[in-house]
Amino acid sequence: MKDTFKHQGMRQQLVDTLIKKGITNEKVLKAIGKIPRHLFMDSGFIDHAYVDKAFPIAADQTISQPYTVAFQSELLQIQPGHKVLEIGTGSGYQTAVLLELGAKVFSIERQQELFKKTSKFLPKIGYRAKKLIFGDGYKGLPEEAPFDSVIVTAGAPFVPKPLMSQIKIGGRLVIPVGDDVQTMTLFIRKGAKEFEKHEFGEFRFVPLLEDKN
Repeated sequence: MKDTFKHQGMRQQLVDTLIKKGITNEKVLKAIGKIPRHLFMDSGFIDHAYVDKAFPIAADQTISQPYTVAFQSELLQIQPGHKVLEIGTGSGYQTAVLLELGAKVFSIERQQELFKKTSKFLPKIGYRAKKLIFGDGYKGLPEEAPFDSVIVTAGAPFVPKPLMSQIKIGGRLVIPVGDDVQTMTLFIRKGAKEFEKHEFGEFRFVPLLEDKN
């Protein structure tokens, strides 16, 4: 569980790569520059931790590409104290970025193996979410709603209605929509039934599955 000067230097190179790719939010870049991504990865991939690529983790899932994490985080426009619902805890890397941005994070993971691993691991390296939940992300978390924003970290074939209803007026939902290839989509809630929709090109995610396993 070491974070060395070498790792820190590699992270700065990663930050430079993200800047070249168009990420401008200083707080997001600072979070990526601070979080030891190599600790979130299976040991066989540690050498690749600061390459801008997705890599396999447990339960046939992946740790998202840093650019994707930065892109989604930037779209959320998080302010300190914002209440954020994350669908798909995964390795916990995106969770850590949200926490670095000052969000109060509620995160749902449907894979028991990943949930157990990540809920032990995050506090160990100093990241404490408000709640890590083993559950079905399609249902969201009605008992904690409304949220300032909701982030979905898996490809959804459609936009789950419960997630739309759990956002505050003025709040944001960032979700990759599509089957094989997803379109990064931002919904901004304008009223009880009114949403403004923006699309931001194609990304690839593991699929968002219903129910737990």
